[in-house]
Amino acid sequence: MKNITILWVDDEIDLLKPYVIFLKDKGYEVTSCTNGADAIDLVSSRSFDLVFLDEHMPGLSGLQVLDKIKQLQPDIPVVMITKNEEENIMEKAIGAKIADYLIKPVNPNQILLSIKKITEQRKLVTEKTTSSYQADFNQLSSQIQNAASYTDWVEVYKKLVYWELEIESLHNDELGPVLKYQKDEANTNFTKFIKKNYASWFDKDSSQKPIMSPNIFKEKCFPLIKEDDTLFMVIVDNLRYDQWRVLSTVIKDFMKVEQEDLYCSILPTVTQYARNSMFSGLMPLDIQKVYPNLWSGAEEEAMDNLHEDELLQKQLQRNGLNYKMAYEKILNQKTGKRVVENIKNYYTNQLVVLVYNFVDMLSHARTESDMIKELAGDEAAYRTLTLSWFQHSYLLDLIKALAAEKKRVIITTDHGSIRVANAIKVVGDRTTTANLRYKQGKSLNYNAKEVFEIRDPTSIRLPKFNVSTSYIFAAAADFLAYPNNYNHYVSYYKNTFQHGGISLEEMLIPFVVLEPL
Repeated sequence: MKNITILWVDDEIDLLKPYVIFLKDKGYEVTSCTNGADAIDLVSSRSFDLVFLDEHMPGLSGLQVLDKIKQLQPDIPVVMITKNEEENIMEKAIGAKIADYLIKPVNPNQILLSIKKITEQRKLVTEKTTSSYQADFNQLSSQIQNAASYTDWVEVYKKLVYWELEIESLHNDELGPVLKYQKDEANTNFTKFIKKNYASWFDKDSSQKPIMSPNIFKEKCFPLIKEDDTLFMVIVDNLRYDQWRVLSTVIKDFMKVEQEDLYCSILPTVTQYARNSMFSGLMPLDIQKVYPNLWSGAEEEAMDNLHEDELLQKQLQRNGLNYKMAYEKILNQKTGKRVVENIKNYYTNQLVVLVYNFVDMLSHARTESDMIKELAGDEAAYRTLTLSWFQHSYLLDLIKALAAEKKRVIITTDHGSIRVANAIKVVGDRTTTANLRYKQGKSLNYNAKEVFEIRDPTSIRLPKFNVSTSYIFAAAADFLAYPNNYNHYVSYYKNTFQHGGISLEEMLIPFVVLEPL
C-alpha cells in the first residue's frame, strides 16, 4: 500500500522537526518548506495526499497560499494551522473548503488524529458501516419475517432505504447484493401482507387501515391550513421515499423537516387512480358514482387527470371548508419559471397545490430512451438523475423563495415505482389496460398464484366497467407480459421502472412537512 504523502508548510519548520520525525516513524512521507511560494511550486510539480499549512507566514499568507493550492489541486485536503483564533480568519478558511483547522500549540496526537480523519475516513466509515449492517442483518431479517401491521412495514422499509443509501455511498460491491436479497425478501412478504389485509381496510369498522390516498388532504393537509397564511403543497408525481431522502440533503440548507411520514397509495398505484383519489378524497368507485362527469377511467394518465382542481374544490366543500385555493400543474420549465417569478401572487390563497411531473416523465423516458436507460441503469443512478434534475430545477428555486418568505411547504406524491425484472404471462382482449403492473378487463387469463387478483372490484372500491370486470396486480419485481412477441416484450421492459402494482417502493410513499430555518 502506498505511503501517505504530506506537505508541511511553516516558516518555523525547524521547531517542528520532532513532529516531522514522529510522522515519518509512523510511516508517512513528509516534505517540508518554509514559505508559500515554495509550497505552490511543490504542489504544482507533484501530488500530495495532504497539506499542513501555517496561516501566518512572511510573504504570502496562509489564506493566499490556500487559494493558490486549491486552484492547482482542488481536491487536495488542506489542514490550516494557526495561532490566530479570530473568527473571520476561521470563516475565510472554512469558506475555502479546508479539511481541518488546528490552533497552535498542537501536539503529535492532534496531528495524527487529523491525518487519520482525513486520509482514512472512507476506510473507517466503510468498516463501521459494514460492521453495523452485519450486526443489523439478523434483526432486519426478523423484522421482515414478523411484520404484521402497516406500521411494522413502514419501519422495515425505512430501515432498508437507510441501509441502501449508506451502502451506496461506500460503493461496496459485497454488501449491495446482500441488501438486494433482503429487499426482495421484504417485497415478497409485503405482498403476502397486502393480499391478506388490503380488502379489509375498506370495511367500515376497520381499525387497522393506514392513512391512504383519499385521506391525505383531509387528515394531513387541511389541519395545517391557516386563515392568515399560505400553505404550499407540492406533489411530485412518482416520487419514491429513497428519492425524497436524497432530495432532502439539498433542502436541509433552506428548510427543516417538521414531519416525515409514509402513507399508503391505493391500488392501482398509478396517477389516474391514486392522484384522483387524493384530490377528491374518495376512492375511484365513489368518484365514479358521485362525480361521473369527472371520472373517465381512461388508460392514458394525461386524459384522466384533467379535473384535479375541481375534485379538490369538491372535497373542500364536502368538508365545509371555504379556503381560497390555487392549483398549477408544472409540466415544463416555462411553467415552473412562471410560478417562481409570480410566487407572491399566490400569497392571497390559504392553500396552493403544485403538481410537478418531471420524475414521472423521467420514469417513462427511461423505458423509451436508450440514452436515459444508460444514465439511470439502476436505483442508485435513478436517484442521482433525480437529484441532478432537482438541483437545477425551478422547484428548488421555489423552495428557496418560500423559505425566504417563511412559508410552510408540504412535499408528497401519489405513488412510487419499482424496477421490474420478472415477466408473468397474461392474456387479455383488446379492452385490457396496457399497464405492466396491473390489468383491468373482462377476459383476463393468468395464473392466479402469480398475481393479486380482485374478481369483485367494488370490494376495494374500484369501478367496474362491465359486469365481468376484474383487476390483477403484479407484485414485487414482476411485470405482466402478453405471450405475443413475448421475448421482445420481456427484453424491452426488463429493468425498467414501472408502477401500478404491489411493492414497498410503489405503495409506501413520503408525506413531508417543511418549516423554514
